[in-house]
Amino acid sequence: MIAQETMVTAKINGITVRVPEGTSILAAAYQSGIRIPTLCKHPDLMPTAACGLCIVKVAGEGKMPRACATDLRDGMDIITHDSELTRVRRTILELILSTHPSDCLTCGRNGNCELQTLMGEFGCRDDRLEKHIRDIPPDRSSHSIVIDFAKCINCARCVQTCQEVQNVWALSMLNRSIDTRMAPAGDIALADSPCIKCGQCAAHCPTGAIVENDQITDVWEALGNPDNYCTVQVAPSVRVALGEEFGYPPGTNLTRKIYAVLRRLGFKAVFDTNFSADLTIMEEASEFVERFAHGKGALPLITSCCPAWTDYMEKKHQDLIDNFSTAKSPQQMLGVVAKTYYSEKMGIDPAKHVQVSIMPCTAKKYELERTNEMFASGYQDVDITLTTRELARMIKQSGLLFSEMPEEEADSVLGEYTGAGTIFGTTGGVMEAALRTGYYFVTGENLPEDAIEITPVRGMEGVREAEIDVKGTAIRVAIAHGMANVDKVLEKVRDARESGQEPPYHFIEVMACRGGCIGGGGQPYGVNPNILRLRMEGLYQDDRDSALRCSHENPSIQKIYEDFLGEPLGEKSEQLLHTRYQARKQYLR
Repeated sequence: MIAQETMVTAKINGITVRVPEGTSILAAAYQSGIRIPTLCKHPDLMPTAACGLCIVKVAGEGKMPRACATDLRDGMDIITHDSELTRVRRTILELILSTHPSDCLTCGRNGNCELQTLMGEFGCRDDRLEKHIRDIPPDRSSHSIVIDFAKCINCARCVQTCQEVQNVWALSMLNRSIDTRMAPAGDIALADSPCIKCGQCAAHCPTGAIVENDQITDVWEALGNPDNYCTVQVAPSVRVALGEEFGYPPGTNLTRKIYAVLRRLGFKAVFDTNFSADLTIMEEASEFVERFAHGKGALPLITSCCPAWTDYMEKKHQDLIDNFSTAKSPQQMLGVVAKTYYSEKMGIDPAKHVQVSIMPCTAKKYELERTNEMFASGYQDVDITLTTRELARMIKQSGLLFSEMPEEEADSVLGEYTGAGTIFGTTGGVMEAALRTGYYFVTGENLPEDAIEITPVRGMEGVREAEIDVKGTAIRVAIAHGMANVDKVLEKVRDARESGQEPPYHFIEVMACRGGCIGGGGQPYGVNPNILRLRMEGLYQDDRDSALRCSHENPSIQKIYEDFLGEPLGEKSEQLLHTRYQARKQYLR
């Protein structure tokens, strides 16, 4: 018997509201169409009540509780906005401003900063209080993320995200009182810390204190060099998120407009990372069949498409390196076939072939540094990575009206993709794509049309477990997203190993970011669970709209094996499309 949910009834600004017990005043107000300002609370995070902006009044009480950390109780009568609350909130903002630089025009979050927005809304026009700006130089030690300590407002969102959501513990709060500040763990350089470059700290920061390493100028310079042959690839999740920067609803699939705008930016060829997602599946599914059906390798097989997860595994789960798929990520695979196969077909000197990738992820910038993976062509396979946010800024710099772009196709050879390739961008998508093709490799036939969508692996739960039937054989799988959830899954694997039992899973998919790449650290700001759901649905709709939905059906994939690679897991495929891993220290100092 399912227990009934206890409800509470109260008044907010004179309007009767009824919400489940345990709902915060902040959430209850939002559900009633009232926005209470806050700088420390984020939908993904537990309340800390750090900023004090969300204070409200409760009839009959002399205190002003913080709405983010106070549950609505039965019979409460709440006032969220009046002249006194406005005055107090303005004072809090002025106190924050007294420790914050006023160089908004040169800030990476200019025009998209929560603090800047609230300052405008509350009419904070003057520096009424004496300034006390932290004299700490920015940390540029990581090629993925830049920390500007002077712009930190001590909301601790980044620390909470890094420690509790990601379980990385690369960031911490130091000192007390007016000296309190955020810093990499131990007050060392970010590059020396356990940081995995996932960028979730930047995605959750309300100001310009943490931003991606902007490389737009590098791309403009490459495009402006007449000796270069510049090509570009676009990741699966970018197509359903970029539109948010131009007023489109979240989840709107703008694939063909993106192709068009990239050509007009000056790229000589536009590829789609969905193609190399299909290529990745050919290798990874083959690897799984070898391990599962033929006993050649350790089980469970663990996916390797996420560079933040790769970094995390090499630092914290070194005993499971043998379980890691050696298949490179789609970004890396497309880079190497662009510098080899495509350059050869087109008569391009690979030394002058500049490959740019558009990714949802700051860790993809780090991936370019992995020398054992990114130079298989004899050159750097991908030269520059831009996040979704960077691409949006580049389009705006160009003067091109994105909404007026026509719909065009990607360039042939490295642009064709199936529905399996596009769902790579969401949690569970890699698993589902691999199972579709793995089923074919084992049985010699495709999944029935009414079973092509493997719904047990879909969803937003942090850990999902399922058992998939393949002609009477059960395949046990697990999907984890958000690094803190990964440890729970891997502990089950270790426990089984130590007790001599068979592994609890045969196949595990890991994505560092909540929701997978749709929630990547380089995606448009302001993400919440509803936006993630809409982005996810945009990818699943692209899959449903695809004529071909299994990676092995992609004619361009079949052709590249026939003309160039030979076969999955063959000699050339191993040389170009696979990698190896090594144990590394969490702290470099």
